[in-house]
Amino acid sequence: MKSYSLLLVLFSISLSTLAQRQQGKASFYADKFEGRTTASGEKYKHSKRTAAHKTLPFGTRVRVTNLSNQKQVEVIINDRGPYVDDRIIDLSKSAAEELGFVQQGLAEVTLEVIDAGDGKSVIPGPMPDVAPPEEKEFYDVEAKRMTPGGFGVQIGTYQELVNLLRVADNLKSSYQKKVTVQVKNVNGAKYYALILGGFSTRAKAEKFKEKIRNKYPDAFIAEFERMR
Repeated sequence: MKSYSLLLVLFSISLSTLAQRQQGKASFYADKFEGRTTASGEKYKHSKRTAAHKTLPFGTRVRVTNLSNQKQVEVIINDRGPYVDDRIIDLSKSAAEELGFVQQGLAEVTLEVIDAGDGKSVIPGPMPDVAPPEEKEFYDVEAKRMTPGGFGVQIGTYQELVNLLRVADNLKSSYQKKVTVQVKNVNGAKYYALILGGFSTRAKAEKFKEKIRNKYPDAFIAEFERMR
């Protein structure tokens, strides 16, 4: 009987430990959500280390580790989501920047609960300004082939279309600049370069690149004439 009780206790501890750790994909809030009300009643601010989780109580403190570079950040759960099958957490933009995956759009991460809180650390408030997104993401896309001229600022290169769309949507709402996609074929694989802006001179492109340098340190000037 004692042996059975010990096994039951160990099994319970094991389940508890598993419940405190998760591994999966992380995304981050687009800039257009700035100032909107989260499920907890707090306003979303990109500068705060907060996040959305499907089940963890509001006020829970979580350590998030980016498995590709081992960078870590601690966030407080104050919202519900993400409402996409393969994602386990939606981070504020500043948290995503600390983990170094803003350009990629998604990251494989682990979550570790370091303070479960009491579930009441965030005072409940009104319903969010917008209804939760559907389980699948939809984007309104208007695409046409073009022969651009002048200069742009290349933000990054992507292979997965979903990452490209997420970052493009974020950039358009943040900077109100034209977004151009260049399709590249490298060793038989398709890659998509995301280029922001259509500047008449290199000097104007350089000025814009300097403006976004802190958020996109790897951005560089793309001369459309040479891409043809």
